Amino acid sequence: MCVVCGCGEDIQSSKDDFPKVESIQSHSVHQHINDSTRKIKLEVDLLEGNNKFARQNRAHFQSHRVCTLNLMSSPGSGKTTLLCSTIQLLKKQLPALPISVIEGDQQTELDAQRIRATGINAFQVNTGKGCHLDAKMIANAFSSLHSHDHHHVHHQDHHHHDHDIKQELNHPDADLISSLLFIENVGNLVCPALWDLGEHAKVVILSVTEGVDKPLKYPDMFAAAKLMIINKIDLLAHVDFDVELCIEFARRINPNITVIELSATTGVGMDLWAQWLISQMGNIPLTSHMDSSLDIQALEKRRVELENDLIKINYQLTHLANTR
Repeated sequence: MCVVCGCGEDIQSSKDDFPKVESIQSHSVHQHINDSTRKIKLEVDLLEGNNKFARQNRAHFQSHRVCTLNLMSSPGSGKTTLLCSTIQLLKKQLPALPISVIEGDQQTELDAQRIRATGINAFQVNTGKGCHLDAKMIANAFSSLHSHDHHHVHHQDHHHHDHDIKQELNHPDADLISSLLFIENVGNLVCPALWDLGEHAKVVILSVTEGVDKPLKYPDMFAAAKLMIINKIDLLAHVDFDVELCIEFARRINPNITVIELSATTGVGMDLWAQWLISQMGNIPLTSHMDSSLDIQALEKRRVELENDLIKINYQLTHLANTR
C-alpha cells in the first residue's frame, strides 16, 4: 500500500519520518515497535479519510443518477482501447445515454485525448509520483466534468431523457441511471485495489499477454473486483496463456467474480461486456441510502490484519534483540 511505496506528497512526507528498512540494526526494539505502530495508524487514518470522501462520492453519484465503474489493470492491458471500443458500441446501442470518463495517469493527457476523439468528454487526473487515484481526486474531477452540468436540468427534460433511456434499456422501472461514468485508474495492480472511490463496481482487466498467475500474485485486486475482463483474446494463438487456469486462479481468490473474455480490437465478446454494463445500470438502488457499514467493516478487517502483522513484527524484533 502507499504507506510502503510512498506515493503522494502527504504520504511521502509521513513516510520520511519512518526509519528505513536497511537501518534496522541502528534502532532499538522499542523504537521499531513505535515506528511500526505509527505506520499502521497512518495507513488506517489514510483509508478512513479516503472513505469519507468515497461515501460522499457515492451519495453524489446516486443523486445525479450516475453509474460509476472503476477500471483497473497493469500498464498495457488495453484499458484505453477497451474504453474507446466500448464508447463506440454504446453510442450505437444507447445513443441517449451520456458517457464520460475520468482518466488517471502519472503524466500526460494522451489517453484522455484518445477518449475525446470518440466525442466523449474526458477529464485527466495526473497523479505525478502517485500510483493510484483516490476519492478526493474523483470528487474534484467529477465536479469539473462538462457532463456534470447535464444532470442539473429541468424536471421536464429529465422526464424526456429518462423515457429515452427506458426505451433503449427496455426497462420498466421509473428510477433509471441517467449517465455512465468510467474511471480509468493508474496502471497498477496493487494500490488501486485498496482505495474506494465511491464507484458502483471495480473492474479488473487482464490481457492474455500477461501471466495467468496474476490473480494469485495480486489477490487484493481480484478480491475487490466484481468483474474480470480477459482482453486481447485475438492473440491467444500467439501466446502461452491458459484462459481456464487464469479463471480458476481468479475464483480461488474471489469465487463470485464474473469473467468476460473479449477482444477490444476485433470486437469479439464486446456484446457480453455491453450487456453486463446495462445490467449494472439497472441494478443500482438509486432511491435508497447506501449502507456505509460496508466501508466500516472493510476498515475493521484491514485493522485486524495490520494488528496481526504488528504482533508478528514485534515477536521477530524481540527474538532479534534476545539473540544479540
